[in-house]
Amino acid sequence: MTYTRAIGTVCNRIIVLIVRALALSKIHPNVLTFIGLLINIFAAVLLGQGKFRSAGAVIIGAAIFDMVDGRVARETNQVTRFGGFFDSVLDRYSDLGLLMGLLVWYASIERYFYVVLTAVVMTGAVMVSYTRARAENVIPLCKVGFAERPERIVLLIIGALFDRMAPVLWVIAVFSNLTVIHRMIFTWRETAELERAQLGDGRPIIKN
Repeated sequence: MTYTRAIGTVCNRIIVLIVRALALSKIHPNVLTFIGLLINIFAAVLLGQGKFRSAGAVIIGAAIFDMVDGRVARETNQVTRFGGFFDSVLDRYSDLGLLMGLLVWYASIERYFYVVLTAVVMTGAVMVSYTRARAENVIPLCKVGFAERPERIVLLIIGALFDRMAPVLWVIAVFSNLTVIHRMIFTWRETAELERAQLGDGRPIIKN
């Protein structure tokens, strides 16, 4: 067994224990989702004060809640359509809250270039989610691209803990917007295939 696999196995066992404990406590999964948002808001305040390492540790705590809320819902048979919607909405608030903390910090030290860079990251983060949601109205699935939420959160944690937030922002800015472009191209190809299939069946093409 490799070291990375061993670490992954240990972490998974810890998560399983946390999920079981929370399931026994009968706490509602949506409450866990909301707690995760509150923790991320606290992390955003720390980022706004330039306390990057402390913020990184807090973001890890929030990520744990983000990992377990869905598992607790499945463990306690409380999976609902609203729960998935609620989780997605609060995830967006969490992401943007963290980046707003960085906006405050860079503005306070008059690093206006990084204010703009953070704004680009915010735009990319929103558009990655939006393009998937919009694409899946016309095609079955659109999960292509690298910079989904877990990857962005891991990068933010690395940037905070190692005090290398500037290069991390560059990475997220580039890859999130490349992911948006990738999803646009993927959706274009998939919709073209669907339209050709409809023409072959003799059925009318329905356009939005």
